[in-house]
Amino acid sequence: MFAAAALEARSLAASRGFAMLFRDLDFRVGAGDALTVRGPNGGGKTTLLRILAGLTEPAAGEVRWRGERMRTGDARLRAAVAFNGHLAGLKDELTVEENLAFWVALDAEGTGANARSHALADAGLARCAQLPGRALSQGQRRRIGLARLALSRRPLWLLDEPLTALDAEATGLLARLVARHLDCGGCIVAASHLPLPLPPGRGRELDLAASRGPAGARAGSMRIG
Repeated sequence: MFAAAALEARSLAASRGFAMLFRDLDFRVGAGDALTVRGPNGGGKTTLLRILAGLTEPAAGEVRWRGERMRTGDARLRAAVAFNGHLAGLKDELTVEENLAFWVALDAEGTGANARSHALADAGLARCAQLPGRALSQGQRRRIGLARLALSRRPLWLLDEPLTALDAEATGLLARLVARHLDCGGCIVAASHLPLPLPPGRGRELDLAASRGPAGARAGSMRIG
């Protein structure tokens, strides 16, 4: 389904103020592959995801999607990305069902009400469907993100701390969604302090702290393990 999916980073660099977060970052994530990004708080994990999504301009280097260089804000990259941030991003005055409908309406093809109902039920949110977002627990707010992923037709998933506030049941659902997405030829980049539930042999890790230098400086090539 997503056989042509391929994301590349070439000599990427990012800074915050006068501090260099990372530089000379090179990797490729092909169809059916997943990359977990690790590093300390404030080390650039979310910044990297935002660069890959075309939301933040890198200090240097380039992002390529399906072999083509992507500029920041490129509509082709935006159309390929499903970005689940570390915050749920709910509109608190909308119901759970309305929030999900709003999200999936951003996909070109959209989904029907029955598909949305099934996704909410699978995420354990059937009884919460008519509750406003403000009434949900943190774990329930995160489960809406899982329902969104279940309906996503986008080949590139960028996940920021996807395991935050998930219980064992929800973690199992995430594992199934991830496996299905990879089996369909999608690709995933996830920033996570916890091990991402991946099928055996389908994931690699990128440590952004691998080249930490004196006094917090960062230099040199990043290493993928």
